[in-house]
Amino acid sequence: MTDIRKIDREYVAGTYGRYDLAIEKGKGSRCFSYDGKEYIDFTSGIGVNSLGYCDDRWIDAVTEQLNRVQHTSNLYYTAPCAKLAEKLVKRTGMKKVFFGNSGAEANEAAIKTARKFGVTGKGENATKIITLENSFHGRTMAAITATGQEDYHRFFTPFLDGFSYCPVGDMETMKELADDEVCAIMIEPVQGEGGVKELPEEFVKEIAGLCNEKDILLIMDEVQTGAGRCGRFFCYEEYGVKPDIVSFAKGIGGGLPIGGVLLGEKCAHILTQGDHGSTYGGNPVAAAGALSVLERLDEDFLDEVREKGEIFRKELKKIRGVKAVSGMGLMIGVELERAAASEVVSEALEMGLLVLTAKDRIRLLPPLNIPYADIDEGLDILEKAIGSLDR
Repeated sequence: MTDIRKIDREYVAGTYGRYDLAIEKGKGSRCFSYDGKEYIDFTSGIGVNSLGYCDDRWIDAVTEQLNRVQHTSNLYYTAPCAKLAEKLVKRTGMKKVFFGNSGAEANEAAIKTARKFGVTGKGENATKIITLENSFHGRTMAAITATGQEDYHRFFTPFLDGFSYCPVGDMETMKELADDEVCAIMIEPVQGEGGVKELPEEFVKEIAGLCNEKDILLIMDEVQTGAGRCGRFFCYEEYGVKPDIVSFAKGIGGGLPIGGVLLGEKCAHILTQGDHGSTYGGNPVAAAGALSVLERLDEDFLDEVREKGEIFRKELKKIRGVKAVSGMGLMIGVELERAAASEVVSEALEMGLLVLTAKDRIRLLPPLNIPYADIDEGLDILEKAIGSLDR
């Protein structure tokens, strides 16, 4: 299918470094190229296909809604949007939810909510937001400014004012930054694009305590870590803290674009009519897909996610050439002794396995319901790929 690649290169903006693979179809944790080659997928579309490719129950839910109404504006009510909001709020104990289409949009909504909270409750200068070095929050202008990585800041100046960055684990600097003009602290419990690095538990708890002390909002960016990815419904549960805002996207939709923010008691009513909006936010088809995903994420399912994550970690640590393993649940980072992560990804692709990179590490985001046999087979391939380059 050279024509697909040629057409893509000619007409699609060159913002992605695509691998030499055109995917025709998939089922479960496996996909197939147009020439019939089969691949085990440890990427889930970068954490989106939480139930793998073309899950039957998910397809039924989406198709049923497509046969009713595919879209209407947010000037009217739809059942999937309302039911999804109810399930999310009751499951988390939060108070309200706003729906958008992506993680970046979700974080934009979180930033706007925080700034209005600061201006209306603390004063017109209380608009600053602290994020962490090595963080990633999206590619829109506010989200990329919030991102604490200089590589993402090239070429796109001027950036928004009002963001500062704290080193991970440096509570003294965090306290210095958290002056009277700060309205929120925004963190990822596991820094995905930053190398799949989980934050220290004590650091997160100290941040939560500081937020309570100074009436600062705690924003958890759970775009990649949420919806069961780390073995809990949301990863913040592992840290024993209660955020004021939680952004989500990716896996919650099972393959369709959906994102949003959950709002706690402090900011449930901050956004009022006209403050924010999204044409497709709460789209009934995307919401129907998300409802199907949520129905599956019960405690037994999440227990299995954690169990599978432990299998990955145990087996990865046995592989020659693996230096360290990070992450939580089925969000896994692999630091290598000698081989370059990018080269291992390419080698694994040739052998029939899809994996990702995150900085200098391999990143694994397999479907949450991946069969145990596919874990074993995929890890065998990964071991061979690492071994062939570990010199």
